[in-house]
This record gives sequence, C-alpha cells and structure tokens, in this order.
Amino acid sequence: MKKSVPLALALLASLSLPALADGDVEKGKAVFNKCKACHENEKGVNKVGPTLKGVIGRATASVPDYKYSEAMLEYAKANPVWDDAHFLTYIENPKAAVPKTKMAFAGLKKEDERVNLLAYLKSMP
Repeated sequence: MKKSVPLALALLASLSLPALADGDVEKGKAVFNKCKACHENEKGVNKVGPTLKGVIGRATASVPDYKYSEAMLEYAKANPVWDDAHFLTYIENPKAAVPKTKMAFAGLKKEDERVNLLAYLKSMP
C-alpha cells in the first residue's frame, strides 16, 4: 500500500496541471501578431529578424542569409537547438536570456501567451 501512495499522488498531481502544457494554436496565431513586425512564418522569408518557420527543433542561429548578433552566436554554442524550454525562456525576456541581443522585443510576460505561441510555431514546421 505504501508504494502505491506516491504513484497515486503523482497521478493526481498530473491531473491538476493546467491545460497550458499543450497550448492553443489559434490563440498562438493571434499572439504571433506581436512578432510580425520583425518576423515571418514562411520558409526563407527573413525580415528584421529571421523566419520563425520551423524554429522549434531547428539549430539556433542557423537561418541562411540572416546576420545574427555575436551575442546570439554565443548563445547558440551553449544552446544548439531551439527546443521548447529554450524558446519559452527566451521569449519571456529575450534580453535576459541573451544579453546584447539585437532583438528589441521586451518579451511575453504571460505564460499562456508564450505556451500558445509555442503551439502555433510547432504547428508550422
């Protein structure tokens, strides 16, 4: 009985997690409007910032024909792939994640916006 208590508690805890884990693609599409001044979500289309098409799972600082800041190139050495965790941390506060980044955006402070944006970007591989 004692061994099943931790398992039961873990199961109950997982059931109480917010539904944010998966995000909402449609809401994320709306959040992406905040990014559109500088980014596109089409392959090969760079603006002030690199395309975000296929960003999740892509090598960091690897979009052809885009000139990354030295700070982002250094960040890429320690964080070679844009996975969920790195993206969510970065987009919350880009200047804290990559000091001296040339990205002027202040970040997305609301967790639901970040998670929804992630879901949207993942839907556009």
